[in-house]
Amino acid sequence: MKQFDIPTIYRSPIISKVKAARKDKDPRKKDFTPSVLDFGPVQFYIARHFGFCYGVENAIEISYRAIAENEGKNIYLLSQMIHNPDVNEQLISNGIQFLQDTYGKQLIPFEHLKSEDVVIIPAFGTTIEIMARLAEIGVDVQKYDTTCPFVEKVWNRSEKLGKEAHSIIIHGKHQHEETRATFSHSAQNAPAVVVKDMEEAKVLASFILEDKTQAEFEEIFAGKFSQGFNIYRDLDRVGVVNQTTMLASETQAIADYFRTVMVKKFGEAKIKDHFADTRDTLCYATNDNQNATYGLMEVDADLAIVVGGYNSSNTTHLVELLEQKYPTYFIKNVSEIQNKYLIQHYDIHENKLKETLNFIPEHQPLKIILTSGASCPDALVDEVLQQILTYFPDAKSLESVLESIELAD
Repeated sequence: MKQFDIPTIYRSPIISKVKAARKDKDPRKKDFTPSVLDFGPVQFYIARHFGFCYGVENAIEISYRAIAENEGKNIYLLSQMIHNPDVNEQLISNGIQFLQDTYGKQLIPFEHLKSEDVVIIPAFGTTIEIMARLAEIGVDVQKYDTTCPFVEKVWNRSEKLGKEAHSIIIHGKHQHEETRATFSHSAQNAPAVVVKDMEEAKVLASFILEDKTQAEFEEIFAGKFSQGFNIYRDLDRVGVVNQTTMLASETQAIADYFRTVMVKKFGEAKIKDHFADTRDTLCYATNDNQNATYGLMEVDADLAIVVGGYNSSNTTHLVELLEQKYPTYFIKNVSEIQNKYLIQHYDIHENKLKETLNFIPEHQPLKIILTSGASCPDALVDEVLQQILTYFPDAKSLESVLESIELAD
């Protein structure tokens, strides 16, 4: 896989060695058990796969190239490059301005742009309408387009489905930048509708199987379907694609569910006329991160720490998985570990920060699971590990533990 030129501030002296050792031992990622860093009184279980993915590193490399190549020019990011506050703050400190927030609210009017200005398209991609608006201004929208190739793969699959007269069911969060972009590209070629989860998928299925009205559909799925979507015409041939940061297993479950729905309505013999197999749109990084998280869940650990941006969809899904088994703390960076006794962390269910006292159990050896989302630099995970180590003065040295990992693998 291509090696990207990204700032050294995002690299890590610890995690990079762990990842390198695992890659040497298991280059095809057949083993998703975690790596163990045993410091004696505290043990860290490091996920087999996590951190910056191909699309994120590509986006960061292009963004910093835009900065280097355009000194003195106005450089804008259409919205957040990725969902990580540290990365976005670094870009702002280098002079980049955001045109929109993560929900599409305009921060700087497009009318302020000039043709010579630089606009970076984020890794999530953007809508056809926004690309056309920028092109109308005269901005070169292709030069610094960092859209993830795996997102583009979903768009290409949607186009193919549309040309085959399928309607597109998008598994995603309809307000997320990537889903807005995928919806725009899908709706250009076919009727499209967004479902957030299996519950919404079952509601949509009721319009396929039951005698329900168009008015009911438009009320329930308001803001989530393409113009002119007709339930009596557009739910006879469907295919499922996804926001790439959703749980891959959930996307597949939703696709499998719609296949059973179409079999129920049209029969197994005619299923190919009514349902398209789209499992090839699942993102490798999201899938690997989630498989690595299932590997972590085989461990008998005391707690889990997940590092990443609070608005990161893929990171949130890792938290959802881990909290099924462990006390799980979702933090944006090391600053939220206040001290050995107090941690500030994000509650994904109440959408707010919380504080937990005595989050580190007293017994030894303490077993801590550590992972991060696809938009989180490994350097931030390093900082968390090193901070926790300061609470264990009798721990083995970092150098000796890393050496033992390298020798073992």
